[in-house]
Amino acid sequence: MAATSIRDVAARAGVSVGTVSNVLNHPDKVTAHVAERVHAAIAELRFVRNDAARQLRVGRSRTIGLIVLDSHNPFFTDVARGAEDRAADAGLVVMLGNSGEDVDRESTYLDVFEEQRVRGVLISPFGDVTDRLEAMRQRGMRAVLVDRQSDDAAFSSVSVDDVAGGALAAGHLMETGRRRLAFVGGPLEIRQVSDRLRGAERAIAAASGVSFEVIDVPALTVLAGRSAGEAIAARAPRDRPDAVIAANDLVAMGVLQALTMRGSTEIAVPSDIALIGYDDIDFARAAVVPLSSIRQPSELIGQTAVDILLEETSDPSLDARTVVFQPELIVRESTRGS
Repeated sequence: MAATSIRDVAARAGVSVGTVSNVLNHPDKVTAHVAERVHAAIAELRFVRNDAARQLRVGRSRTIGLIVLDSHNPFFTDVARGAEDRAADAGLVVMLGNSGEDVDRESTYLDVFEEQRVRGVLISPFGDVTDRLEAMRQRGMRAVLVDRQSDDAAFSSVSVDDVAGGALAAGHLMETGRRRLAFVGGPLEIRQVSDRLRGAERAIAAASGVSFEVIDVPALTVLAGRSAGEAIAARAPRDRPDAVIAANDLVAMGVLQALTMRGSTEIAVPSDIALIGYDDIDFARAAVVPLSSIRQPSELIGQTAVDILLEETSDPSLDARTVVFQPELIVRESTRGS
């Protein structure tokens, strides 16, 4: 069965196609009686207007594209929620894409968003997308980086100072008396991970009598953290770190599970090994041992990114902006005590 068209609605309501268009797009131009007849015809015929085609004609989409590294990570869920809330305030919707830390998948989403002519794109990039985003900008589509700064400040970005966050985590552990620190995270090619590691390294380099090791994991997941935690737990006590910095809270949750679910050989957190995560997701405070973490203003990041994108789409002459929020240390039971 063919889809109901605007001509069908006009015929049923006994008005012109132009009148139906005015009811849908410029209701102030028609009388209440005529509008009522048109809406009755729309309801009776179950007409759904082709909004995509209309957007192509007027050149203004009601959709924003958002590409995140991992939609399973509650941090990005919160970023998306913030973006959706701010977009809704502007009468827009957010279309979410999950790159899954895959450059090909990331490129595919950019293809789709460009084909759909979205209003603009928010992206937490995995690969090097600078040239691609520049080409899109030349064709009139703006982009804002999320949770990542632009290397050359060519694009606006909203992020957190992850170097400072890594330093906060390491500094807190050393202040509690820890002297054998380990960083668990990866892939190290992810800028956020490498920045957090770099911050921890800087803080430790400024201290004395502190050892440091890096345990690279293939993904920022609970399973990857559990695998790393099991490897740590299998060591002799004197060879274990006395504190772990996890690259995010999911990794920290996995490490915590491995350390505290070993039956008679259970390792106590924090008395044997202190543990701190990153992002301060809801699960952190609800863990069997509530996790200390480095908090990011995740929803505010999404909201701010939408604000900047809408400003730039309204005025393309605006210079790129770099917004960097400061992280916050949240101390809970996983790092308290000695």
